[in-house]
Amino acid sequence: MSSSLAIIGGGMMAEAILSRLLAQQVYRPEGVWVGEPNPQRREYLAQTYQVQVSDNNAQIAADAETLLLAIKPQIFTAVSEQLPPGTLAAETLVISILAGTPLSKLEAAFPASPVVRVMPNTPATVGAGISALSPGQAVTEEGLAVARRLLSAVGEVVEVPERLMDAVTGLSGSGPGYVALMIEALSDGGVAAGLPRATAQQLAIATLRGTAQLLSETGLHPGELKDRVTSPGGTTIAGIAELEARGLRSALISAVQAAAERSKALGNG
Repeated sequence: MSSSLAIIGGGMMAEAILSRLLAQQVYRPEGVWVGEPNPQRREYLAQTYQVQVSDNNAQIAADAETLLLAIKPQIFTAVSEQLPPGTLAAETLVISILAGTPLSKLEAAFPASPVVRVMPNTPATVGAGISALSPGQAVTEEGLAVARRLLSAVGEVVEVPERLMDAVTGLSGSGPGYVALMIEALSDGGVAAGLPRATAQQLAIATLRGTAQLLSETGLHPGELKDRVTSPGGTTIAGIAELEARGLRSALISAVQAAAERSKALGNG
């Protein structure tokens, strides 16, 4: 794929996607423009990735075959006003990674363009993310393939009905924060039990990573794996009993639900 790509927003997620797309030669640097208001950030992106940068979003979007919106949802209205009808070519594919921003709002802002709504997550920065996408009504199979190819550069891709996107946001979009908190807590537990801090953190990270890989590669249900490592009267069942008594399971369920509700609120804001 060598068609032109415009990215509006030069933050962490935009950079993650950009870096992987260039590394995998999905796009060439000369075919990519990034719109970013911060001059220091523009300079960094231009020097690091040899892409073209600008603070004029209308200018970079006008000739793009694919437009990636990588901004905060709170400034969507201000940015979309910089791209009035007629700015984009009719065939420009718009891909939005704005949390909580529904297709109806995106399609109203870009009535002549096919739009794909996406929720990625931060492990995309190391190519280990997962993105959920929901295509709008005008998206063709070819456009969907372009979106999948772009997102596959930073990890796995799943397609879900748009009505489930807030749930995706609450689970995988916000999930890295929950996991980071779990790793920190496990590390603290190791320190409390006598381990050096660095060793405790290394053990915690490797344990979560290895368990996730084991579940992914074997297809085991998490409950089955839990049963396999809990022997009668053993250490693991003692720890699990404590977690259940303190409500870890219900706390995580509530966290996903709360984040999903916040996603809905952002979309209605």
